[in-house]
Amino acid sequence: MNLNSVRSLSDEQLLRDVETAAAHEREATAHLIVLLAEMDTRRLYLQQGYSSLFVYCTRCLRLSEHAAYGRIEAARAARKFPLILDRLADGSITLTTICLLSNHLTGDNHQRLLDGASHKSRREVEEQVAALRPMNASPSVVRKLPQPKPLTKDPVSELIVEPVPTPVATSSTPTTTNAEPCIEQPPGPPAVRPLSPEQYKVQFTVGPDTHRKLRSLQDLMRHVVPDGDIAEIFDRAITLLLRNVERRKFADAQRPRLTDDVAKSTGRHVPAAVKRAVWARDQGQCAFVGSRGRCGERGFLEFHHVIPFADGGATATENLQLRCRSHNTYEARKHFGVSLLCDP
Repeated sequence: MNLNSVRSLSDEQLLRDVETAAAHEREATAHLIVLLAEMDTRRLYLQQGYSSLFVYCTRCLRLSEHAAYGRIEAARAARKFPLILDRLADGSITLTTICLLSNHLTGDNHQRLLDGASHKSRREVEEQVAALRPMNASPSVVRKLPQPKPLTKDPVSELIVEPVPTPVATSSTPTTTNAEPCIEQPPGPPAVRPLSPEQYKVQFTVGPDTHRKLRSLQDLMRHVVPDGDIAEIFDRAITLLLRNVERRKFADAQRPRLTDDVAKSTGRHVPAAVKRAVWARDQGQCAFVGSRGRCGERGFLEFHHVIPFADGGATATENLQLRCRSHNTYEARKHFGVSLLCDP
């Protein structure tokens, strides 16, 4: 099969084929994990000339480092808890979920944790893990990053050698001569991650202008934030920014003027009262409902005319819904035709 051979498929057949292919991929992944688990037990990669299963997967099987890490973690977890294989095959959990949970699974809790992680996003599973093992809050710190060293003109010195990733053990037990080989950890943690059910660590880098603004804010706010706590200043700043953005984009106001809730406009302009009503009714989420349910997108939201404005549709609460940019474009293409719209 190639790209040309699928162009003749109907929309319904294409959807069925995609779902079938995804199911086959999950089954194939689960089968590969079973094989890797047995290969790891027998250490067959050693006689093949590879120092670890990770090296075998990346150099012989040509898997990416991230893919190799996930499959090895799943293989070692599935040896202890075979239920993982069924959940992988039916799509209720993913390799990412297994990597997040693997160090926390025990004979007593594995079924409960896997049930709780079923069909959950990475962020939701991270919150589940944070509830299992809460971490202390990170201290507020501002520090200057070291300047990168400039490359010299010496041709020998200009050769850059990438550092070898530090191996990370796959379990919390002390390393012994009989311990399973270590595998390399994939690239660093997300910028925002939960430390406990009610605390999150936020990490980012700012430039000199932003740093000066932060220091000025700390000085100016000593009367309300005596210790200059960055987390408190960040919370106050982001609260004000959120309120300002909501006011501009969705006419959100603490004391809105008394206006008819079903106010109408003779043009495309959406009155403030209508924006507030539509935003509240649709709960700040794309209101498009597909064959598998409602779209969950909350970013890039736009006001969509159910009956298009070009066809006489009113700019009124009952004729407006929130749409993410993708679904707004999709419905415009569907109604007006692809040829009338630019490609994304």
